[in-house]
Amino acid sequence: MISSRLCVRCKGKLLCGLSYCPILQKYETQLKVAKNVEEEFAGTSPPSVFISWYSYPKVTVSPLSAAERIRNANLLDFPERWYGLPEQKIIEFRSLLLMSGKSFKASDASKPSYELIDIQELAMSFGQVDVDVELLKKPKPKLSFSAFAGPLGPKAPLKRLELGSNPKIPRKVDYLVSDVDVKANAALLELYNAGFPVSFLHKLLSAGLLGVEKNRKLVPTRWAITAVDANISKELINEKVKSYETIDKYELYHSNYLDNDFWVLLIPSSWAFEQLECWLPGSTWMSNAKEYHIIQDHELYEGRKEYASNVEGAYYAARLAVAEHLIGRRRQAACIVFREIGAKYSVPLGVWQIRENVRHALKSKPLVFETLEAALKFLEGKLVIPIKQYIKESKVIDWLKHQKKLWDFSQSA
Repeated sequence: MISSRLCVRCKGKLLCGLSYCPILQKYETQLKVAKNVEEEFAGTSPPSVFISWYSYPKVTVSPLSAAERIRNANLLDFPERWYGLPEQKIIEFRSLLLMSGKSFKASDASKPSYELIDIQELAMSFGQVDVDVELLKKPKPKLSFSAFAGPLGPKAPLKRLELGSNPKIPRKVDYLVSDVDVKANAALLELYNAGFPVSFLHKLLSAGLLGVEKNRKLVPTRWAITAVDANISKELINEKVKSYETIDKYELYHSNYLDNDFWVLLIPSSWAFEQLECWLPGSTWMSNAKEYHIIQDHELYEGRKEYASNVEGAYYAARLAVAEHLIGRRRQAACIVFREIGAKYSVPLGVWQIRENVRHALKSKPLVFETLEAALKFLEGKLVIPIKQYIKESKVIDWLKHQKKLWDFSQSA
């Protein structure tokens, strides 16, 4: 984030060098929304439900809704359709969504009350739903960003929620939610293969709607997002990607959005994956730093046994996008994702932008190289940070340079 000391001194005078103040913009939007919201209102939900992770296993479950009936509310919580939109527009979308929260125990999902059932039905809908909301008190503006989910709007405690229109629940969703014997991962994969977007699957898992009945729990949104990306990509890689023939050239793809610069290198090798991230001075988490910082997580053919604790959710979001691409081509490859985050990425907007950035990159025509050295030499002229620093940090490049090929063994025999 931008230095809090600078913000206090600046107070919107744009000393940070941006063309607008995202903090003021979001606050002003929230203030307008909160000022016009009564304690009872008829609104529209995208649909969306946010579940906090503080004080888990006690959680706050918050249906998100605009404070009035609006058209196209689904766009307010549909990150698959956000790529290319400016930061200001995404903040504006999210600021319109009021969080009306109520406390539950995570285990309540196994035997939900009527109150929780209404919220769960909201999460099951694949189209926007009109809602009638009664609050315990009027909402107060509050700036809230997350490294995992999109920005969050004004908050207020929920007294009562009623659905003002019928949720549009797809038949397959209804069937798998009703099947209390199917495991959550199996249900997620079946819905993913049926074409449902991962942002929708996040909501189903978070709302405690999938899995064996006695094991169903409300899952904090940030955990659900990573769990869906991680579990689906792992399944796709193990069951499909690893069975394909490898690509035969080095392919380099590029995408730049929200001052996140992505270079995706596919390598003719068995499956391996690595994400190298460099947060440049002035970027979200480096606002008062003078030097860059590279972090990385990786896996070789056997996969990971531990959580990617450095790159975190961004690792799994990118891995899913790469797995989707390889399955579409019926090919196997190793992959290194280079991500450089610039100073204009002033507030975190969620891991959706990593997933969509990599997806977008892999839809473009690649640059093709005969050798790894040639690909890295090209990247040297494109990355802000010297390529030697990435090579120093990269475990996959080291593995590629030292792994034994069948030819090596035959030569030594």
